[in-house]
Amino acid sequence: MRAIRVREFGEPSVLQLQEVPTPEPGPGEVLIQVRAVGVNPAETYVRTGRYAMLPPLPYTPGSDGAGVITKLGSGVEGRAVGDRVYFFGTAAGRGVGAYAEFAVAAANRLQRLPERVSFAQGAAIGVPYATAHRALLGRAAARSGETVFIHGASGGVGTAAVQIARWQGLTVIGTAGTPEGAEVVRKLGAHHVVNHREAGYLDRVRELTNGVGPAIILEMLANVNLDLDLGLVAKGGRVVVIGNRGRIEIDPRQTMSKDSTILGMSLWNASDAELDAIYADLGRGLESG
Repeated sequence: MRAIRVREFGEPSVLQLQEVPTPEPGPGEVLIQVRAVGVNPAETYVRTGRYAMLPPLPYTPGSDGAGVITKLGSGVEGRAVGDRVYFFGTAAGRGVGAYAEFAVAAANRLQRLPERVSFAQGAAIGVPYATAHRALLGRAAARSGETVFIHGASGGVGTAAVQIARWQGLTVIGTAGTPEGAEVVRKLGAHHVVNHREAGYLDRVRELTNGVGPAIILEMLANVNLDLDLGLVAKGGRVVVIGNRGRIEIDPRQTMSKDSTILGMSLWNASDAELDAIYADLGRGLESG
């Protein structure tokens, strides 16, 4: 089969299309003919070699994808050859990722892909949607009727968060940096969209919340925005740090005056039971449209 292989860390040129043996599924695994692949930022960081966890070389990148099951490993139940599925996690430890014609995934790390959902859409679910779900519903414990402010709502996690928040009955304010991005966020169902490149955009968020501030802020670039978030969030509010690129100085007094909370969030900290619950909930959402 053909696969993208990385034999040394570096720039995009290290990604090479090569012929490699088709992998075999082990116990509890399935072989999937890949129809679409999700590309996550972490994979680009790994490719450069500047990441906390690096795979042994050579390897095939990719954790998320969608396709059709072609072979079952021993002990697999509840799955069948021909099933349309999306998967989130591959046999990366064996260097077998999703950037290939075939991929191996654990049977408990894939979900049925409804006919109404395309393979391309399915490939975009794994990491972004689970991250948004865990941040909003797991860490922030969002409740229907609250207002959430989503920084970078036009990005992968942001677009997922907008949809999940609307599904759960929250009022959604999202940001984007371009008119095209703003239109994407608006079409996904955000009640309000602001341009984070315009001066005074946080004042607009205050106006939209009648001066109270949002109950929840999902922060994708904490090293730039966290101190501003603490001044913006409502009394008793929660700021969930999803993305960060460096250090920042904050004024902790702002958390004291509001009884506010800063919550860190990494999908990699989720337990198997938590991931099962997240993907079951996402599956319910896909089935219902």
